[in-house]
Amino acid sequence: MTDCTTQPLLFASIDRRQLVADFDGGELTSDGGLPLLREVDRKIGLIDALDAAIADPRRPWLIEHDQRTLLTHRIFAIAAGYEDLNDHHTLRNDTLLQALTDRKPKAGQAEGDRLSSPPTLCRLENRITRADLARMAEVLVEQFVASHTEAPTELVLDFDATDDAVHGQQEGRFFHGYYDHYCFLPLYVTCGQQLLVAYLRPAKIDAAKHSRAILKLLVRRFREVWPEVKIVVRADSGLCRWRLMRWCDRHDVDYLLGLAKNPRLQRLARRSRVQARWDHRRTGQKQRLFEEFDYAAATWDRPRRVIAKAEHDHRGENPRFVVTSLPGDPRELYEALYCQRGDAENRIKEQQLGLFADRTSCHVFVANQFRVLLSAAAYVLLETLRRVGLAGTELAGAQATTIRLKLLKIGGRVVRSVRRLVIHLASGFPLQRTFQTILGRRREWRCVPVPAP
Repeated sequence: MTDCTTQPLLFASIDRRQLVADFDGGELTSDGGLPLLREVDRKIGLIDALDAAIADPRRPWLIEHDQRTLLTHRIFAIAAGYEDLNDHHTLRNDTLLQALTDRKPKAGQAEGDRLSSPPTLCRLENRITRADLARMAEVLVEQFVASHTEAPTELVLDFDATDDAVHGQQEGRFFHGYYDHYCFLPLYVTCGQQLLVAYLRPAKIDAAKHSRAILKLLVRRFREVWPEVKIVVRADSGLCRWRLMRWCDRHDVDYLLGLAKNPRLQRLARRSRVQARWDHRRTGQKQRLFEEFDYAAATWDRPRRVIAKAEHDHRGENPRFVVTSLPGDPRELYEALYCQRGDAENRIKEQQLGLFADRTSCHVFVANQFRVLLSAAAYVLLETLRRVGLAGTELAGAQATTIRLKLLKIGGRVVRSVRRLVIHLASGFPLQRTFQTILGRRREWRCVPVPAP
């Protein structure tokens, strides 16, 4: 940080000793664990691939901050918990962050020269084009492909739409009746804990809009590299559309989709509903019964297999329906496979609550989509750290916010010399052994650099 003298901060005395604080500590950092993310990025080449995906129309001889530095600066800041561009007024002076961006000073610049300011980052956001966004989206998919050292036998793709509340006059802002506020309607696609798609959409559309097109692109790419892989699409009733199912039927893709209940479905499942109600009255215990039947809505091209769950407890009945192309026992398909869809919602929470994908306050819609993808990039780095570096540790299942709090937010003193940059981390840091375990696994990581699209 910059060396300056500040007014002392006076606190209540401790044992007759005056307690005083100031901001003159010198080159200190509160993000001493960020070098871990740099190690992850060096393994998978994510930021290099994103940099190659974005066209830079600026004249190289006139710019002070190259595009890769801007991307690294912002993605690492998001991962470290800095949600606003305004945070970079002071973050630009952080010695550790300056070093982690791998910025190469130009002639006449010192190594510790400040990073980009909020206006510079804002200009980056507003010069992004839709073509840039499409190439960035491809990078996420290629990262997923490169993370597999062996061909997977099965991929379960979770599609889920959510709301992103807005509070200004942004482009694409509309009132959504279901969520009861003005918002965007982003679509996420995950496979396990890995993120494949983060697609911002206006809220005036059907929740399933563009899901079939995205599925086509994903299946085509996965079948190119893994011809024998089995693909299963899983989603709630908001994305259950007969054209999507018809495409899956024609292209050997299985599906397990929630189906909105209606009077006809209720009638078809009457036997199990009545049985669950009587069993609950007799035993006083919660009852869950399953049955299956063929069903086709008036708009569907043909009947399909529907699994009905008849549930009854002290609050009354709670029927649920799913439509599927998968064979097998109805209870097992529902409980062991469909209910696991809830984990995809945790990935969305990590994105929007932990990594600020909902900070879509730019006026221009394309700039907001760019922010969502930067958040997605921060998630990919943290998820790779969790999946590879933290496997078998106490943080193997930790949320992004927990990883940030316990591994990245470490106090430290930065000491620079001609040949070394030393970070003296806090002696009382409780996860020193976990930190050492991650670094000890670097050579064992099998992450392949992500190719630029």
